[in-house]
Amino acid sequence: MTLLDRPAGLQQPTDTPSPAGLTTRARASTRTVFLARQLVLLLVAVATYFGVRGLTVGDPTTAAANAHGVVSLERSLGIFLEQPAQALALDVPGVMTVLNAIYIYGHWPVIAAAFVWLAWRRPAAYPIYRNALLISGLVGMVIVALHPVAPPRLMDLGFIDTVTTQTNAYRVLQPPQFTNPYAAMPSFHAGWDLLVGIALVRESRSVWLRTAGRLLPLLMVLAVVLTGNHYFLDVVAGDTIVIASLVVASWWATRATRMPSATRAASAAPAASAAPAAEAARAATAALDGSFQGLPVKRTAQPCPDPTRRRSEGDSEHR
Repeated sequence: MTLLDRPAGLQQPTDTPSPAGLTTRARASTRTVFLARQLVLLLVAVATYFGVRGLTVGDPTTAAANAHGVVSLERSLGIFLEQPAQALALDVPGVMTVLNAIYIYGHWPVIAAAFVWLAWRRPAAYPIYRNALLISGLVGMVIVALHPVAPPRLMDLGFIDTVTTQTNAYRVLQPPQFTNPYAAMPSFHAGWDLLVGIALVRESRSVWLRTAGRLLPLLMVLAVVLTGNHYFLDVVAGDTIVIASLVVASWWATRATRMPSATRAASAAPAASAAPAAEAARAATAALDGSFQGLPVKRTAQPCPDPTRRRSEGDSEHR
């Protein structure tokens, strides 16, 4: 089983509405209520996420020191290639424009659209991805608060902030007052797009959506690195947290699915165990009856009436 396989025990995706006996209007009403409740929950969660990040902005000196630690580790591993890769991409006309667009519009707009689609079309599977999003977001908030890391674009490493210098769209979608400039580690641009990609591959029957699900995480990795917003290890951290959160959410969903079956089996166990006992009692009774049928029956002999006595009794009556 791989990450692209649905957890065992969950029903397969289908486009046929599951509630039997409901009218089309009733099914649409049920789904609308479910979708509205989930949107409110996610909006509260996202507002909390950005609020906590905004209130826990780290010290610039500490964030820069932690960033140097990330760079040193990448250099020791031989993977600090972000700056020369960005320089190469800047020399190709149009590449940075595409990558900036992916970084801006391939994150929150895509996440919102994907989760609305999941809640409407795959309500049974939707809680897995919602819970994975919430768990990973909680872990990310703790890391950002305790270990701030400055992104490459804010370090004196030769990077260019292509998103800010070439477009203002990102600051419109995500105003500065809701951002934390020292939240490079982990990268949930990459991690949450990976979550969306897994959801599309698992749950969609459309070839186009499944293909998009496979390409989107890879394109976002290129976008976050080449725009100078994240180090490669930020991507590794974000993807690892999201995958671990998805495993936990999938395990919990499978456990919750199996619990009703186990309860029914436990309630049926006494009746099942009583049936053989009753059958054994009936068999013993039948065997006992059969043994009695084979025994001789003792009959008590009745005395024969004395004809002489009966005659004398009759004569006395006539007198």
